[in-house]
Amino acid sequence: MENGRPAQNRAQSDPNDNDLLDLERTAPAYNSGQRPPVDDNQLLQRYDIDDSDQPQPRPSVSYDEFVGGTGGTINTNAQPTQTAQSGSNVARPYFDAGSRTYSQTSELNNYSRYSDVDDFPEDDRSTPRYWNGGGTSDENIPGGSVNVIRGGRSRDRNSLLSLGGGIMGKAKNMLGMGPQYSEMDVPLTEGGPRNVRADTAGTDEDPTPRQSKFSKDNFKFGIGRRKVDPSTLGPRIIQLNNPPVNAANKWVDNHVSTAKYNIATFVPKFLYEQFSKYANLFFLFTAILQQIPNISPTNRYTTIVPLFIVLLISAIKELVEDLKRKSSDQSLNHSRARVLRGSSFEDTKWVNIAVGDIVRVESEEPFPADLVLLASSEPEGLCYIETANLDGETNLKIKQAIPETAHLVSPAELGRLTGRIRSEQPNSSLYTYEAALTMQAGGGEKELPLGPDQLLLRGATLRNTPWIHGVVVFTGHETKLMRNATATPIKRTDVERMLNRQILMLVGILLVLSCVSSVGDLIVRSTARTKLSYLYYGSFNAAAQFFSDIFTYWVLYSNLVPISLFVTIEMVKYCSALLINSDLDMYYAETDTPAICRTSSLVEELGQIEYIFSDKTGTLTCNMMEFRECSVGGIQYSEVVSEDRRATDEDGKGVFDFPKLRQNLQSHHSRTAIHHFLALLATCHTVIPERKDEKSEIKYQAASPDEGALVEGAVQLGYKFVARKPRSVIIEVAGESLEYELLAVCEFNSTRKRMSTIFRCPDGKIRVYCKGADTVILERLHKDNPIVDVTLQHLEEYATEGLRTLCLAMREVPEQEFKEWQQIFEKAATTVSGNRAEELDKAAEIIERDFYLLGATAIEDRLQDGVPETIHTLQTAGIKVWVLTGDRQETAINIGMSCKLISEDMTLLLVNEDNATATRDNLGKKLEAIRSQIASGGEFDALALIIDGKSLSYALEKDKEKLFLDLAVMCKAVICCRVSPLQKALVVKLVKRHLKALLLAIGDGANDVSMIQAAHVGVGISGVEGLQAARSADVAIGQFRYLRKLLLVHGAWSYQRISKVILYSFYKNIALFMTQFWYSFFNSFSGQVIYESWTLSFYNVFFTVLPPFAMGIFDQFISARLLDRYPQLYLLGQKGTFFRMHSFFSWVGNGFYHSIIAYFISAYIFHDDLPLSDGKIGGHWLWGTSLYTAVLGVVLGKAALVTNVWTKYTFMAIPGSMLIWLVFLPIYATAAPRIGQGFSTELRGVISVMFTSPVFYALVFLLPPICLVRDIAWKYAKRMYSPQTYHHVQEIQKYNVQDYRPRMEQFQKAVRKVRQVQRMRKQRGYAFSAGDEGGQQMRVLNAYDTTRERGRYGEMVSSRRPGSIS
Repeated sequence: MENGRPAQNRAQSDPNDNDLLDLERTAPAYNSGQRPPVDDNQLLQRYDIDDSDQPQPRPSVSYDEFVGGTGGTINTNAQPTQTAQSGSNVARPYFDAGSRTYSQTSELNNYSRYSDVDDFPEDDRSTPRYWNGGGTSDENIPGGSVNVIRGGRSRDRNSLLSLGGGIMGKAKNMLGMGPQYSEMDVPLTEGGPRNVRADTAGTDEDPTPRQSKFSKDNFKFGIGRRKVDPSTLGPRIIQLNNPPVNAANKWVDNHVSTAKYNIATFVPKFLYEQFSKYANLFFLFTAILQQIPNISPTNRYTTIVPLFIVLLISAIKELVEDLKRKSSDQSLNHSRARVLRGSSFEDTKWVNIAVGDIVRVESEEPFPADLVLLASSEPEGLCYIETANLDGETNLKIKQAIPETAHLVSPAELGRLTGRIRSEQPNSSLYTYEAALTMQAGGGEKELPLGPDQLLLRGATLRNTPWIHGVVVFTGHETKLMRNATATPIKRTDVERMLNRQILMLVGILLVLSCVSSVGDLIVRSTARTKLSYLYYGSFNAAAQFFSDIFTYWVLYSNLVPISLFVTIEMVKYCSALLINSDLDMYYAETDTPAICRTSSLVEELGQIEYIFSDKTGTLTCNMMEFRECSVGGIQYSEVVSEDRRATDEDGKGVFDFPKLRQNLQSHHSRTAIHHFLALLATCHTVIPERKDEKSEIKYQAASPDEGALVEGAVQLGYKFVARKPRSVIIEVAGESLEYELLAVCEFNSTRKRMSTIFRCPDGKIRVYCKGADTVILERLHKDNPIVDVTLQHLEEYATEGLRTLCLAMREVPEQEFKEWQQIFEKAATTVSGNRAEELDKAAEIIERDFYLLGATAIEDRLQDGVPETIHTLQTAGIKVWVLTGDRQETAINIGMSCKLISEDMTLLLVNEDNATATRDNLGKKLEAIRSQIASGGEFDALALIIDGKSLSYALEKDKEKLFLDLAVMCKAVICCRVSPLQKALVVKLVKRHLKALLLAIGDGANDVSMIQAAHVGVGISGVEGLQAARSADVAIGQFRYLRKLLLVHGAWSYQRISKVILYSFYKNIALFMTQFWYSFFNSFSGQVIYESWTLSFYNVFFTVLPPFAMGIFDQFISARLLDRYPQLYLLGQKGTFFRMHSFFSWVGNGFYHSIIAYFISAYIFHDDLPLSDGKIGGHWLWGTSLYTAVLGVVLGKAALVTNVWTKYTFMAIPGSMLIWLVFLPIYATAAPRIGQGFSTELRGVISVMFTSPVFYALVFLLPPICLVRDIAWKYAKRMYSPQTYHHVQEIQKYNVQDYRPRMEQFQKAVRKVRQVQRMRKQRGYAFSAGDEGGQQMRVLNAYDTTRERGRYGEMVSSRRPGSIS
């Protein structure tokens, strides 16, 4: 089946192309409106697109080459017009190499390869090789020829899931070290099979380059038996109503899992991930050194025990988060479904559905698996599905069962159905499907073709159809939706990457200190050995002693790197995620949806976002159309009229309400125009009325939400559409039933931008009713139309409000003229030369003329609450917003206007080109014009770039992507229209690859998943389109407006808090443990420690662990209200103000400074071991314990100094930590020597002396002020003489300073309105969404007769006579 549309003819160049603003264009530059290039094989093969995250080319190979027939030869030099032969001289139907390049199964003789392994026998010629031929050469693919490599080097191939072949491959795969495969690396529609391999790089080498290096992100653990490749078993044969036979094939079940771990993989994967962090490797190495005798100066367990505690806490956190994922998966897998068992449908869970099951899906329910449609409640097996969750398109799609199964409406008939389906293998192509249904017919078997029209995909939803019956063909992870999903990537934050670098720097400092101490020890041993005889130096080998000293001092100084740092950060992030989850400001009560932070490790990146990539439908809008206003006969009417716009009967100017319209229908001079206006709304459409019984309300089934809104608007105004027959439409007006005889329909398409219906009205006259874009209606009006100017003014007002506008017109057609035209129209309808659509358009042009303008309508595609304010605030915060949507360009522009993405003072740059050269020229000219304007010093308006899907395909090619990106980054807003899911991901990857900026992607449908996963941070909206995006995202929210607080408040807080926690953790360790280094100069580099070993280890685990938690969870450098009030503060995060290398060295330097002061002051006070009053000396451990207490006071004082908000938790953490130490110390000093044979004896007898010594109190109370006086002075000077922006806001917050900024809202509002009107006069167009499936509108209208009663099973019998052709 052909999914494409005839290409639109357009001029190769335009004399106005050099004009940046396009002010002189008389005709609006609209795109063709045709479907985006959803055949993503064309995107990645025909266009030279790089879809990788990395700058180097992507080493990925499509598995097209594994799809094949049974032998045959290929002429690699064949031209695109030649026919491929495969074992026969008879050309296969539809198998022309030029037209049939993108086939999945090629008459079902070839099946796409779907395998986890690659080690099939090479020499066993009896094995059927389904990948060895039968296809067309890659030279025939549109986009140019490629070099071809022949041969069956199956060992060099990559398998589908890249799990490698051979013994080494299997070994690697068992360890999870096979090359990673992502479905997003494979085009969404695969090319035909072939026995050759294409090398798109143009070399004769293996086209699948080996991965250049081992990546820890790609490391996986594969456990279990390898799976059998289904493609080696031939076609997928599905037996109908025969579960035992189907079960024997062992196809995958219908469960879906997004969990990260299972029982077998948790330990190895967790340990691998943890020890990929440099700090944990560092401590593991240190713990090993401590086990070596005569190396460690400390207790052998003082590192390994804290490390075990850290890993245990991290493991618990990982388990909790993974259990949440499993719970989410379970809720989906346990959704209710109805499966045929015998002759009745029984309720079961989704997870229990198997391939071959016949299921019943009812209206508004999602499909539980990929189904082949057998029958539906609608005539001729028709059904409506919404695929917004798959491709973002809101218009309903029409699917139709084949006639031979459309009658299977009862469970009993379905239960008797026998036969089989030969289906293609699972693949990722959303828009193609080939299979054959074999049924008993006429005493024999009949094979019936199945195609995309019969395929209902998991992820889509049944709409406007009471029920359907379908047979399951793909389940679980083999469904096309899941085949398009990528494995959840491991995302590492920018802060984490810098933290790793800083830890490496600390390790470098540690090595320097160890080397200095080791050299010092060698010098002392060489020069003072005789004076230090009590140290028993003896003879030594300098080299061996040097390395021994290095390891000793490594252990001694190892605490420079805080062992609790990573677990502290993880816990702080986890608590930040809990705060996001519990924020009532981000709770959506209507759907009982709280915010959910699924990936707590990314919270700080929420405070550094520079680009937002947003879906439109369901993300910015509610996808609910409402009839708001209309203009009839030059008079405006509105559902709700504000007092300042309300018209009075005296002057007639302004806006009337709808009751006034109904009143004017009775007596006003425009009553005839009003009647025809409302009759047009009620009759000129493709809507189907549905009611359960005579008394029930009518429910309108509309393929387009816009059409549904217009019909509902007519009902609201008294013209009720009640029934449809194949050749008439029945409406009800004032209790009277009026029947309009349908004579012809001139269908809507994106070229015509209008729809016309020709009726014989109840008064016997023939009239043409036409609705469409103002540009196409106005040029077809009769010269005598007095209301044109005033209607245009009304249209401009509607457009400035972001409403979707439509013009309505009509004319009476004389009987004779209609008969003559009907002959022309019928001749065009029977054209078989391939240009029927063009002939029908020409015929329509003949009768669509000399219209009388009735008026205009305004429909609101209601934005979600707070969207305009949110986007405006985010732009004020320095964030650039790009909208990537599947909608038409005009619709996207209007929504962009209404949501304030595009403002009235912006210049729109439109890119709608049909070929690569024109796209390059267009982008180049616009970029050159902007650069020249900047170079000349001239001012220009803010820019907005609007590009359609086809132009984007060319713009993403390697030689043009930089040109496109350079132009896009100069624009304040970018809108990409008619884009496919893959294109969304490619745009995100392009920006990610070339710009050093953090990206956020937000969407609500399955079509947004690839974009969400490609960005640094993915946000999913738990919306109407399902939960696929929310489940795949890092953060899930209920409404777009919550993004404002998520980024500006929680993001800014998290970034600042985590930055402070990291820097403070470095500081507190250096302040204490560097005293050990200064002491080494006075203990002859002997490796003697100042502090008792276990108190040293507990420093990070107990005594200084609470202040980082208090700062990281509860501190607020600015209140939430002021962060929202001053969004410019968000720039602090974007610029990395709080966490940069300068900050790191400042805090490390401060730690060195405090350690020097602490050491030398304490050493001076405790000079000569502090002789006591009783004649005894205090001793080493009295000094060490006193110094430990004083330094603890210094670092806790520093924590108090940098804390912005004091809460009860802050008091518990900072003064509380000192209390914990003072309580712990006497208990430990008393108990430790008595445990076993002396667990720790250093502190025996110290406590009683220390707590009675005035020197101890002098040190504890004097040292912190002496150390911190410099910090206080620096903080004062910084705020007084060089304040940053947030310092000013902190002053505003502290003293509650009122904001007296002058307000000019009324003046600014007037200026905006004038600019909007000026723009709308230049940019008018078709802001209306309707189905664009050629020929389907008339087919649907002819199939329905809603005046008939539904059958026993709710089915509606077709109104067509058997054998008739519409």
